[in-house]
Order: sequence, then C-alpha cells, then structure tokens
Amino acid sequence: MTTVQTKLLTAEEFYEWANRPENRGRVCELERGRIVEVSRPGKLHGLICANVVGILWNYAIGRKKGYVCSNDTGVIVGRDPDTVRGPDVLFFEDAESVGQVEEKYGETPPVLAALVLSPNDTHGTVMRRVLELVAFGTRLVWVLDPDARNVIVHYPGNRDRVAEESQELTGNDILPDFRCRVADFFALPGKAS
Repeated sequence: MTTVQTKLLTAEEFYEWANRPENRGRVCELERGRIVEVSRPGKLHGLICANVVGILWNYAIGRKKGYVCSNDTGVIVGRDPDTVRGPDVLFFEDAESVGQVEEKYGETPPVLAALVLSPNDTHGTVMRRVLELVAFGTRLVWVLDPDARNVIVHYPGNRDRVAEESQELTGNDILPDFRCRVADFFALPGKAS
C-alpha cells in the first residue's frame, strides 16, 4: 500500500500516525520527514534478533546496568526534517527504572545498535543506517550477516572489523566485560552451530 504524502512529518506526528488502528500492522520508518514502508523480516531474522536480545539481556543482568529494546524500537536519529529508524536490537544505559524509559520514540542514543541483514538489504542502505546511528551518538553498531555468519563491528572514529563465526566478540571499553561467541548469534539456544 503506497501513501501519498505532501507534508513532511515530525517524529511526534509519525508516532501518532504509526499508532492509529489502521496503521498498526504496517512496518514503517520516517526518513527525512517521509513515511517509508520497510519489509517484514523472516523467521531466521527473528531468531538471530532474539539471540542478540538474550545475550545482551544476560549481560545487563550480570552488570545490573542497562536494558535491551527490540521489535524495531523507534529512535529519532535526525531532526529537521526528522528521521526515525527502527534498528533490530538496541542496548541502552540511560535509565535506572522502567519509569525512566521514554514511552514514545527515544532521542537518547543507544550504547549499541544491532542490525540483522535481510535478503533485500543493499550495502548502501545498510551503511546509510550505520552512519545515521553513529552520527546520532551510538557508540557501537553491529551488523549481523546470516549468510556469512559474521558480525561487522563499527566503532565511531575507528576502523571497522569483522568478527567471524569462530571468533569471540567483545565490547572493548564500550561494553565492559562483554564477551560472546559469534556463533551463538546464529544458533538455536543451547546448541553449537
């Protein structure tokens, strides 16, 4: 379904539009004030996202700090005109209680954003999203590739690196004491891949 849109929307107007009953089933983002429909990912994509959430959730519990958001949680990565993106998984450290978590789209950058590649993603589209997140203030971006079974790690101001399936991924100084096997992102829970 295509929407003809003449007026650029703000993030706040987009939030209201996205939560109308007739739009709740649609998967959209706001790109420079314009509503853009994005594809709904498949089951493997969902499994990998759930693995990332579980690993980060356990990390937050162990540290007693931070929390994880998933399901394409909207964050405002640009203003005037507004851009709202929905990365697959986000890790924040900006709240001490649930009552402090923003109800609508957040304007606080996550510490980490994880993007799981979908079959229709292009290199240019993914890199644009990575650069938007970095410019927004995200300190670490992971791009998980289900086909190559690796993670491209983007550190703002540093050289990107690829963590292969057989390697361990660490959080360096951004996620202190974080460690996991890359293979764990691409496996069924409790199974070696």
